[in-house]
Amino acid sequence: MTSPVSLTITARPGERVHHQQREIQSIMRSTARLPGRVLVTGAGGFAARPLLARLAEVVDPDAGHVALFGPSGADAPAALPACFRPEACDLVGPGAIDAIVGSARPDIILHLAAQSSVSASLTGGAARTWDVNLFGTRQLAEAVTRHVPAATLLFASTVEVYGLAFRSGRLDETAATAPQNPYARSKRAAEDLLLDTLPASTRLIITRMTNHSGPGQAAQFVLPSFARQIAQIEAGLAEPVLHVGNLDAERDFLHVEDVIEAELALLMAAPGLAHRTYNIASGAPLPIRTLLDRMLAQARTQIEIRIDPARLRPSDIPRVDVDPGRLMAETGWRPAVSLDQLVTDILADQRRQTGSQTGSSTGH
Repeated sequence: MTSPVSLTITARPGERVHHQQREIQSIMRSTARLPGRVLVTGAGGFAARPLLARLAEVVDPDAGHVALFGPSGADAPAALPACFRPEACDLVGPGAIDAIVGSARPDIILHLAAQSSVSASLTGGAARTWDVNLFGTRQLAEAVTRHVPAATLLFASTVEVYGLAFRSGRLDETAATAPQNPYARSKRAAEDLLLDTLPASTRLIITRMTNHSGPGQAAQFVLPSFARQIAQIEAGLAEPVLHVGNLDAERDFLHVEDVIEAELALLMAAPGLAHRTYNIASGAPLPIRTLLDRMLAQARTQIEIRIDPARLRPSDIPRVDVDPGRLMAETGWRPAVSLDQLVTDILADQRRQTGSQTGSSTGH
């Protein structure tokens, strides 16, 4: 096995464009303030880490915000925004979330905690998926009802709840749902639980999120999986073969930064929103092959693509076409980070991780 080589890479014109796009996107971020005390569940998750940093820019730093991590707190980052107090919490443990909500008295709750892997829910993890996604949500709902019935609660659901309904074409929030895996079914059940059990005084926002990715996402998800394999091949740690599943499936992808801006836009508009359920998506599905091609265009070596039957899901929906019109009309939100920037960020992150594992620089 060859050793990784340290390279110095000069930015190509396209990379400079990506940098300019990122500057434009940062300028477009809302500067409005988010009043009140915030509590975030699942704070150790991929999407929560950049969310906490973004929230720190718009909340009162002295309000006493809380970030909930796993039962042992092992998923808490070394550095947390100073305005957030970390708390370890077993969401399904008796009384754990009730005690924290009762003590913190949050005005705004972002409920992100979940078992969010479809593949894990299909391969022996169904019981855990239901425990966290439904029972954990039930315990949170009971705590909100008991202690902060007038709070705003944003629940992170998924477009997976539509399932087989996507066979009829483009879907908005009024479409029937037909979830096809334990993850999606548990999320749909949690939506119903919140709608049925929270008091009318609670401002509930359900966000059905499309596929979103970015730096820090686990390699079990499709785009980081591609990027991890490419980074390992470039470093000489794997043969030049990239193993893939169904590349013809059409999916709607967003950068995690765009998802965060959508969540903030909904929270800012919470008192005046006309609905409770919102799709967060670009509205422009693409074949997964297209995103892989964009990533391979940045690879530093020739790579063979090989279909791996183990990566093919029998329940794959050919095309996921989500209508985000309600979100756009009521908040003015639009996605701002390009797909080219998305794949660039993911690949850079996996190259960095691979370089750290080998103790060598990969030039980034």
